[in-house]
Amino acid sequence: MPKAKKAQFKFDLKNSSGLLVILLIVLAFFTGYLFFKVQNLQQGGVAQGAPAQQPPAPELNLDKIPKVTKDDHIRGSMDAKLVLVEYSDYECPFCKSFHPTMKQVLDEYGDKVAWVYRHYPLSFHQNAQKEAEASECITELGGNDAFWKYTDIIFERTKSNGTGFALTDLKPLAEELGLDGIKFQQCLDSGKYTSKVTDELNDGSKGGIQGTPGTVIITKDGKRELIGGALPFEQVKTQIDSLLK
Repeated sequence: MPKAKKAQFKFDLKNSSGLLVILLIVLAFFTGYLFFKVQNLQQGGVAQGAPAQQPPAPELNLDKIPKVTKDDHIRGSMDAKLVLVEYSDYECPFCKSFHPTMKQVLDEYGDKVAWVYRHYPLSFHQNAQKEAEASECITELGGNDAFWKYTDIIFERTKSNGTGFALTDLKPLAEELGLDGIKFQQCLDSGKYTSKVTDELNDGSKGGIQGTPGTVIITKDGKRELIGGALPFEQVKTQIDSLLK
C-alpha cells in the first residue's frame, strides 16, 4: 500500500511540472502580445513593419517671407541691390559658424548687399528664446547699433547647443554695452517682446524655413533665393554673384 501512494505522488509531481511549463508558455505568449499592442498604440496604431508617418515638412514658399521694413534689424543700406534675410537662433552652433560668413559677405560686397537678422529660436535650445527677447530690449535701450554689437558678442561667446550663454550673463552684457542694467532686466522680465520673437519664427515657418540658419536673398525686383544652411563663404558668393549679374 505505501508503494502505491509513492507512485501516485510521483505521477502527480510529473503532471504538475508539465502543467507549469504549459502555463509559462501561455504567459510568455500573452506578455509578447501585450507588448506589441502597447508599442502599436505608442506609434499611433501603425501596423507592425510599417514606417511611422511623420508630419509633412512645410512647403518652401519664399514669397510668404515678409518684406523688409525699417522695423527690421538691418546691417547695411536699405537701398542695397540684395538683402540677405537670415532667420537665426542665438544658441544654434551652425548659426555661430555662419555669422563670420555673413560678416565676410558685407566686407566683400559693401553697399551692394544688406543683412537682416530675424529670430527663429528652436524649441530645444533652452536659452534661445530669452536671448532673442533680450536683443529686442537691447534695441529698445540702445538702438540698432547696440543690437548688432549684442548679436556679435553672443555668437563670439556662446558655446551653443541650448545653454551656451547663461541667461544670468545677459544683464552684465547689457551693462557692458553701456546700457542701464536695471531697465534692461525689467524689460526682459516683462516678456514684452515674446510675441515679436514668436511672430518672426512663425513668419519664417510659413515661408518654408525649417531650421537655422535659414537665409533668403531678396533682389530689388523681388526675386528670392534660399541659402541652404551654414554654407561656406565661397558657395554663398557664387549665389550672390549670379544674382548681381
